[in-house]
Formats: sequence, structure tokens, C-alpha cells
Amino acid sequence: MDRVYFHGNNKSVEELKMALDYKVGRIMVDNLYELGLLNAIAAEAGQKAKIMLRLSPGVEAHTHEYIKTGQIDSKFGLTLENGMALSAVKRCLELDNIELKGFHCHIGSQIFELQSYAHAAEVMMSFVRSVHQEAGYLAQELNLGGGLGIYYFRDDQPRPVKEYADIMMVALKEKAREFGLPVPKVIVEPGRSISGPSGTTLYTIGAIKDIPGIRKYVSVDGGMGDNPRPALYQSRYEACLANRITEEDAETVSIAGKCCESGDMLIWDVELPEVQAGDILAVSSTGAYNYSMSMNYNRLPRPAMVLAANNKAELIIRREDYADLIRNDVLPERLDSSVVNLAK
Repeated sequence: MDRVYFHGNNKSVEELKMALDYKVGRIMVDNLYELGLLNAIAAEAGQKAKIMLRLSPGVEAHTHEYIKTGQIDSKFGLTLENGMALSAVKRCLELDNIELKGFHCHIGSQIFELQSYAHAAEVMMSFVRSVHQEAGYLAQELNLGGGLGIYYFRDDQPRPVKEYADIMMVALKEKAREFGLPVPKVIVEPGRSISGPSGTTLYTIGAIKDIPGIRKYVSVDGGMGDNPRPALYQSRYEACLANRITEEDAETVSIAGKCCESGDMLIWDVELPEVQAGDILAVSSTGAYNYSMSMNYNRLPRPAMVLAANNKAELIIRREDYADLIRNDVLPERLDSSVVNLAK
């Protein structure tokens, strides 16, 4: 658990207590309210919470509006520009049950323009110097977040991890040298860049609706319930027919989900062999932000997850059934008796 970094902009009392009970490595404090709350909880538990302050560095990454997180106008983090972040540092140093280890920032997700990371590193090191000068505190750790983009669609051009690391570390080391400061321990959060390309979602094709001269809709046994990203922020994906992978593309179709929403579309205009009911559609790069974002909208059960490698497969998440969907439903006693009376 000492390798766990606990994030969130509105952690509950129960969550913070659990983090302390299990001795997570770092609690990423997002705001002043949380800082005071955590100090009180840690005092009650007789502990000293190891934290990093999440900062909003004012760096706007080139990505979708909904997944930008580093700009000043954001629900995440303590703003540098208005002095909020520096005030939080000074408050940390006054609290008896808080151990400040360093700072964190995250400028967004699905980023291809690497200069944004260099700029973030420079901004964060400048803040490290300011804090050292004004509060006498020298950060031991610097977490520069994640967000490295992956390949989803033909327009995407992922950058090599080495290039990302080189650009970021060169900028950070140059600033450290300029300021006469040691280079802090650097942490990054590569999440999507590891898990995203590793996942493929398999759907079974069902109803096919051809509107001559307009569009051919191909419906699958899933949709926004297992992948809400296209509906949320117009994410684009590629797909193929897994059971007919060697066949040539023959038509343009649009992949629809089975939820009662016109916006439940997984892919608009994808080239496939002539599609038939029962075909298996494979949608690539679904290892991140799919199952973790999935839901039971329309009371649809979530799919299973299988780990496959080296010609072996192992079930790691069981498929939900209808019993799972109603597991927590409770029929109130008054309603129960009225139903019985009505039946009589």
C-alpha cells in the first residue's frame, strides 16, 4: 500500500480514514478543506499523514475540453497564480499531523504535444524555488501526472515514452540547475499509456438497419453502458470483424449500442467487410476508461473481462447477470403489503 497514491477532489471522511488505516503511500491533497479535514482525522488516529499537494499550474494542454485539468479554471488543485498554493504550503508546515512530501500536477489526458509537459515541469520547479525562498521548505518529490496520448484512431500520433521522458526531464533539470536546487524525486502516472492499448472489447453484432442513401446502422450487444467515452467527449475508435479478420472491407457502417439513447453510438462510419448478424466486432484500445467507467444504464449487465497472453486466457472479472442487477434492491414493507392486498 505504500506504493498507492490516493487522488480525488472530494474525498470523504470514510475514505481518508481508510487511507490512513491501510497506510497508503501518499494522499494527494486537493484543497484547503481537505487539508484541515485530513489533519483532524490523522490526529484522532495518532498518525502523521504523508501528503502531496495537488497544484493547478495554469498549463492548458491540447486535448478535449472535458479532460483538461491543469488550467487555472479547474475543479482540481490549488492555483499557483493567485497565491492559493503557497498559502496551502505554509498551512501544511503549521499542522502537527501533516507531513508534506512534495507537489503534484496533472495537465490533462490524451496529450500528444509534449512541450506542454516541458512547460509544466518548468512551472513546477519555479514553484519549488518560490516555496524554498518564502517558506524554507524544499520539496523532496515532484509528481508530474500522466496523460500521455495513445493510438485510438488514424489521426492519433502517439509519442515514444523515451521522448516524453527526455523532454520533461531536460526541462526540469535545467530549471533545477538554474535555481541551484537538487532535482527532486520525479513520479509520473502512465496509466492509460499502459492499459489502454492492452485492451480490446468484443461485441456480438445483432440487428442491422440499412437506410438507403443515408446510413447503415449495425447494432451490438453493448454500447454506452460499457463505453461512455464516445457519448461523453466524442472519442473515436477503430474496429474490425474478429471472426473474419482476413476479409477485405466492403461497406461503411455505423456501430450503434443497445441503450435507449440516440447518442448511444460507438463508432460513426467504419469500413468493414459486409456485416452479418452474429459477427464478432473487435474494438481496439479499450483497456483504459472503459470498464472503470461502465454502468448499468437501462439495467444492462456489464461484460466479463478476460486476460489473454501466450495462447492462454484467464477470467479476471465475471460477467454480471440479472441477479447482480437487483442485488441491492429493497421492496419497502408498506409497498409489499399493499401489493399483497391488491393481489387478494
